[in-house]
Amino acid sequence: MPIGGYLELELPQGKEYHESAIKLNTGRNAFEYVLRAKNYKKVYLPYYTCDVMLEPIKKLEIAFEFYHIDKTFRPIFDFSEIHENEVFVYNNYFGICDIQLKEVANICQNLIIDNSQAFFSKPLPNVDTFYSPRKYFGVPDGAYLYTNKKLKVSLEKDVSYERMLHLVGRIDIGPEQFYESFKEHSASLVNQPIKIMSNLTKRLLESIDYEKAKEIRRENFIFLHKTLKETNKLDINMETGTVPMIYPYLMINSTVLRSKLILKKIFLPTYWANVIDCCNKEDLEYKMARFILPLPVDHRYNKNHMSKILALTIYESYNT
Repeated sequence: MPIGGYLELELPQGKEYHESAIKLNTGRNAFEYVLRAKNYKKVYLPYYTCDVMLEPIKKLEIAFEFYHIDKTFRPIFDFSEIHENEVFVYNNYFGICDIQLKEVANICQNLIIDNSQAFFSKPLPNVDTFYSPRKYFGVPDGAYLYTNKKLKVSLEKDVSYERMLHLVGRIDIGPEQFYESFKEHSASLVNQPIKIMSNLTKRLLESIDYEKAKEIRRENFIFLHKTLKETNKLDINMETGTVPMIYPYLMINSTVLRSKLILKKIFLPTYWANVIDCCNKEDLEYKMARFILPLPVDHRYNKNHMSKILALTIYESYNT
């Protein structure tokens, strides 16, 4: 390690939340790692998922099939269909589906849990599970993987400093001016080879106050849910201690409200636009992709921010 010279970015030194996991560069590559290590020949995926999940499947030329979910995010699927060399993928949607994934784990032997949206959900014993920390924290890339089968290959370490512009730009100037940089950053992660997590991303993940983040996220989620549960078309039933990514508010014909929130600088992502193209308008997944409003509850915000969101949301939900 070099001694002396110019100073680097100052970050508090702590521990990673998933310290014992395999540390890789992206969530989709953690998924690919498992597919390669276990040599699966077919994958069952939910219709309601990000299309980047197809990237490793197509790269490895593995057969795949989609399945539907219900409004409680439970799979509509006959698990007796899964053969020995096939695997079922279950998404822990928005970090609020720990109950459902335990149910699936009890009846499905060949299972991969996609915890990309559930950073704080503990991995189940002997169940392949991966995480994408950039869904919860301001890091440029990175993934954590729990699996009992290791790939017997030597992996290069990733380098992340060139992926930081949208993160530091938001702090210095604001999110609007760096939204294009954010989209360019997302595009740069496509078709990346499997690599070890970069030194920078690891160091950033060692600097986070995870206990504080958990507490604030839970409090903000509960604050919104107390008011919005009566008009939310989703059935939300969480375990005590669950740490959500966002508050998923399903209100049919929510496009007007989304626009009003954006005008007030409350920016909402869409999960996932690709679902709209591959599902029928009558499908629940189509309605989820088009009409769920992912209201922010993360640790940057307090109850004053939540009250501002509610003030706009309540008015619109009762006047449509």
